[in-house]
Amino acid sequence: MERRTDTLLRVDTAEGAFLLLVEAQRQDKEEKISAWAYYLAHVYAKYDVPPVLLVITQATKTAAWARGPLCIGPPQWTSLSVHPVVFGPDNIPAVTDYEAAAKDIPLATLSAITHAEQADIDDIIEALATAVKTTESMDPALFIELTTRGLGDSRAGNVWRQLMTVDTSFFQSQIFQDVRAAGEAKGEAKAILRILDNRKIPVPEDIRSRIATCTDLDQLTSWLDRAIDAKTIDDLFE
Repeated sequence: MERRTDTLLRVDTAEGAFLLLVEAQRQDKEEKISAWAYYLAHVYAKYDVPPVLLVITQATKTAAWARGPLCIGPPQWTSLSVHPVVFGPDNIPAVTDYEAAAKDIPLATLSAITHAEQADIDDIIEALATAVKTTESMDPALFIELTTRGLGDSRAGNVWRQLMTVDTSFFQSQIFQDVRAAGEAKGEAKAILRILDNRKIPVPEDIRSRIATCTDLDQLTSWLDRAIDAKTIDDLFE
């Protein structure tokens, strides 16, 4: 059976790179111990980069269990142990104040996700909703999407979606339109380059950069249409 972690990220720092495996966990599951051990061993063998497992949960009991150490082996001898970093409602603060949420939207987002089943969740998501609608320093669409996925179909998730759709002026604002257009342009550029690569058409680095950095959706759409039938890279720009 093929196993895959929820999210795998490479993080580069001044001290070196590491792989961050992110797992969402709603309840204790003993079978996850072997799966997590497999993920860690597999990516370390494949990429030769130190891995770290991050478990995100909305249950305090599950957070305590996931911190482990989770041991594999007979009672007489531990052959392997897994030590995840765990974010849960017991160690992520409840960000209920708008100003605090606006100062650290990533933390406020994580607060909303981990406190989804706590009594103060309505205050948390209201503070976050106000923060993402008024921020000009970050891409709000990313944190809106992360929160929506993290809360899922829970009651808190439904409240969050209502807060995001009640004030439609946010979705009509220039900042949201700019973020959405940038995302669409990036997707179009990726599609063009993928088609060219799959069709074995050589793409010089300067041309690859020109396509990847283009923000003109009409131009990108034109290139995308031509890429389907292009025989050489010159056909793209005729």
